[in-house]
Amino acid sequence: MVNHEVHVKFAGKIVMVGFGSIGQGVLPLILRHIGTSPDRILIVTADESGRAVAAEYGVSFTRMPLTRDNYRAVLEPLLQPGDFLLNLSVDVSSVALVRLAQERGALYLDTCIEPWSGTYTDPTLSVATRSNYAMRLEALALRTGSEAPTALLTHGANPGLVSHFVKQALLDIAAAVGVDAARPAGREGWARLAQRLGLKVVHVAERDSQVARIPKRVNEFVNTWSVDGFVSEGSQPAELGWGSHERHFPKDGGRHDTGSGCAIYLNRPGASTRVRTWTPAAGSIHGFLVTHSEAISIADYYTVSEAGRAVYRPTAHYAYHPSDAAVLSLHELAGRNWRLQDAKRIMMDEIVEGMDELGVLLAGHARNAYWYGSQLGIAEARALAPHNNATSLQVTVSVLAGMVWAMENPRRGVVEPDEMNFERPLAICRPYLGKVVGRYTDWTPLEGRGELFPEDLDPSDPWQFLNVRVV
Repeated sequence: MVNHEVHVKFAGKIVMVGFGSIGQGVLPLILRHIGTSPDRILIVTADESGRAVAAEYGVSFTRMPLTRDNYRAVLEPLLQPGDFLLNLSVDVSSVALVRLAQERGALYLDTCIEPWSGTYTDPTLSVATRSNYAMRLEALALRTGSEAPTALLTHGANPGLVSHFVKQALLDIAAAVGVDAARPAGREGWARLAQRLGLKVVHVAERDSQVARIPKRVNEFVNTWSVDGFVSEGSQPAELGWGSHERHFPKDGGRHDTGSGCAIYLNRPGASTRVRTWTPAAGSIHGFLVTHSEAISIADYYTVSEAGRAVYRPTAHYAYHPSDAAVLSLHELAGRNWRLQDAKRIMMDEIVEGMDELGVLLAGHARNAYWYGSQLGIAEARALAPHNNATSLQVTVSVLAGMVWAMENPRRGVVEPDEMNFERPLAICRPYLGKVVGRYTDWTPLEGRGELFPEDLDPSDPWQFLNVRVV
């Protein structure tokens, strides 16, 4: 059993925007590990789905969809200096809420950078404008020179927890190959370590094998976490941090003319773009290259620049094999020309077996590839925390850890997960992550390739994106 230790006491109110599967799963963790009381938590959400859970814990619940026109009128009276704005919503602008929290003197956390509803599918906007790269730049532009209230961006499981996995994995690899890493100092120290190790690729490699007793039905989208959240990010262009070792620019790729240029996009949805990766339990898998901000922030954070030019950078991207029911749902969604199914279902109590294997695969170094992460089964997840499955618990405990860190570091301004001290959030999360393992592997994306069907490959370097992508 998990120790119900209170990690931090918090005197302010916690205002939760959005109360879907992640909000419902994190509420009991907040009450367990943050020194507050139910009457200090307020929920504002777009639908009724979580009302029963809020009532179970005696927490205020208000159904009020937030829009460009009403969000200030709804939230301003609720937020005072020292409060916490926890944004777990979909289709509500993260930038707008960060700005509001800063104005009100409140702390802030979200799990992804969201735009207002309709942005992802607006035909008047360019592909680059609809990218996470552009949205990240807009959020980072809110940084000021003064010590503003902490606004922790994108701290769920991924993005979020995986950035802490990367740092631990780098230290593990350094120890294995005899590189004296000590404790890298800041961004440049970590980037130089990755460069010294010869790291070429970071995959956020995830395989969700949870299975429910109720099969997916026709015209139904089934997932183990937010359907709206998955569909919205899957409808965005595929994106990846673009490494300095890459020699083959994708024919359907595009570069950005603003910012550091650390990432590129593909002119196709992430939910229809597949890549090869590896996890310890599943082995070699095909995952979807769904855009996530960690692909951009990790590539940016681990860039080494000299004389104003990037001389080293790893390629970074998500490689996600969701539950089999979600894969079928995506296939049906694409066949409907990306029009969402009429019915939506988040698998929770009906799950009968399986786990979520979530980690980072660091490759191209002297030991080839190393996966570090969480293997959390459904039975253990249920025993650890109520209102969670294996997927949601990896997210909700990461939200909890981010909240604790923000409360302990309340004047850091706008922060990304890569910039945090990784040990504290990892320590909070670890009791809820099942088996936390590190595994080396000889696998490469060239394994068994080119024997039956001729392919456009680069055998001189297995870690070229050309070899990783499924075409």
